[in-house]
Amino acid sequence: MLEQAYQFQLDGEPIFCTKYGNGHINLTYLLIDTTGRGYIAQRVNKNVFKDPESLMKNIVAVTTHLRRTVKDHRRVLTLIPTKDGGDWFVNGDGEYWRMYAFVSDSVCFEKASSPTVFRESGVAFGRFQMQLADFPAQTLTETIPRFHDTPFRYAAFRKAVEADVCGHAKAVRRDIEFALEREAYASTLMNLSASGDLPIRVTHNDAKLNNVLFDRETSKALCVIDLDTVMPGLSVNDFGDSIRFGATTAAEDEPDLSKVEFSLPLFEAYTEGLLSESGKSLNGCEISCLRDGAKMMTLECGVRFLTDYLSGDTYFHTNRQGQNLDRCRTQFKLVADMERHWEELQKIVLRNSPSCAGSI
Repeated sequence: MLEQAYQFQLDGEPIFCTKYGNGHINLTYLLIDTTGRGYIAQRVNKNVFKDPESLMKNIVAVTTHLRRTVKDHRRVLTLIPTKDGGDWFVNGDGEYWRMYAFVSDSVCFEKASSPTVFRESGVAFGRFQMQLADFPAQTLTETIPRFHDTPFRYAAFRKAVEADVCGHAKAVRRDIEFALEREAYASTLMNLSASGDLPIRVTHNDAKLNNVLFDRETSKALCVIDLDTVMPGLSVNDFGDSIRFGATTAAEDEPDLSKVEFSLPLFEAYTEGLLSESGKSLNGCEISCLRDGAKMMTLECGVRFLTDYLSGDTYFHTNRQGQNLDRCRTQFKLVADMERHWEELQKIVLRNSPSCAGSI
């Protein structure tokens, strides 16, 4: 990796380099130079991101826009230019490399240690949404086309059920039926988007707690990271992804469903944090559909996990047999919990909404 480092405008000579983080997609390194400055270097995974140049152009455009209003350099990712003034480097093998300034005295959390921490992640994504409210989302490229098109995911699911290449379908019939019973609902947000009620915005599309950097001392949110999937999308889906990942009492692949519950206190904490920053930039339909975003992203993820299980675990990385099925079942358990608390979820959203949304 050190040979790639020499292509970028470092403050000093690189003296230390090691693999960094828990990501499964891009290859990531922490680099230190002779001045003591830290950098994050990454090789973009071209197997996942088929158009890395457009991906990088998205990141450049969004971070440039954010920097116009953000004064604290720790509150936005900063790309380090290459020696020829570019924003990324392509080596002789056609691999795309980029480098960010390391955000000092920061920390990531894999799980919310308290509602306060989860609320702060809501503040981070709410601020991100608010700061990009005036950005022309249509100028960005879809780095993964139809990423959160839930009916499209259902079509793939139906094909997997019909093909049943691993012979799993009979044993998971109850899971299949759970998904199919909600297929009509799956088009709800896409229909509202098509009608214009849910506007297309700049969205993160992987809006999880572990994609927020927090100040090591104060545990206050600093900035949103992992911008590879920043593209046009629906704000409610970003909300939903955060809730799906964070407002639960168990790990995503927990085999014991008795340990899996949807947490109303965590849902409220995140909702309050997000709307405290972005509430006035969202329209009434977006606020009204936040709970749908939570249910839809959880349902969609469950369907995708089940699709992969039926197809032989060809997409999501697994460490053990049946892991994708366990992942599917935790998501479906959370969906069922949300449905039981459906009216309560809306009350939580409305009491944390800005006064301008009171007409919903």
